Amino acid sequence: MSMLLAARNPILRWSYFLEQWDRIQGAIFQHLQLTLMSVLLGFIISAGLAAIGLRYRWSIGPITLFAAFVYTIPSVAFFGVLRTTPLGLSVYTVLIPLTGFTLLILVTNILDGFRAVPASVKEAADAMGMTPMRRLFTVEVPVAVPYMINGLRIATVTIVGLVAVAGIVGYGGLGNLIMEGIRRQFWSPLTIGASLSILLAILLDLLYFLLGRWLTPWARTARS
Repeated sequence: MSMLLAARNPILRWSYFLEQWDRIQGAIFQHLQLTLMSVLLGFIISAGLAAIGLRYRWSIGPITLFAAFVYTIPSVAFFGVLRTTPLGLSVYTVLIPLTGFTLLILVTNILDGFRAVPASVKEAADAMGMTPMRRLFTVEVPVAVPYMINGLRIATVTIVGLVAVAGIVGYGGLGNLIMEGIRRQFWSPLTIGASLSILLAILLDLLYFLLGRWLTPWARTARS
């Protein structure tokens, strides 16, 4: 009996994949759009918070505490609460929580990057007559770039998974296919949604890795 049911409802029906290709493409685009928008907004906000923290050292504790608090909010609860607000079912219902979940990862990595700049290097730059702005972009940022890229990699892979969870409110890209498969006990959309989510996370992680190598050629030279 179980073998008969498995034959009727296999893990993946290629006919479903071909028939629903337009819908699957739309889900991939929405998933990618939500991921990149969330990480971009999170990076901009985190850079601002990190700048405040580096300028006013006393603010690092409150900033980190706030980011950690947002990160600990269960994603399903966050999506569900915003779904009941005037935002309703819109891109903001998903984008606000997703952006919030990137803050702790990105803020801490940006701060770690700038803290990694040796004081002697800063003093040497000042002795050469560099302005604070020039020292920032020619000395401090290049040292911090690997930390920033690492934060972006972790945040992006995390958000790819959380976008899938957002399918619970009907605005989750490939997560919508996963939720459809669960509701209907029809495994093809679930398999496609889960597999493409994993593939998307791996692809974006690889792109960040290549971006990091391109932005830090001196690191390759040092390893050689």
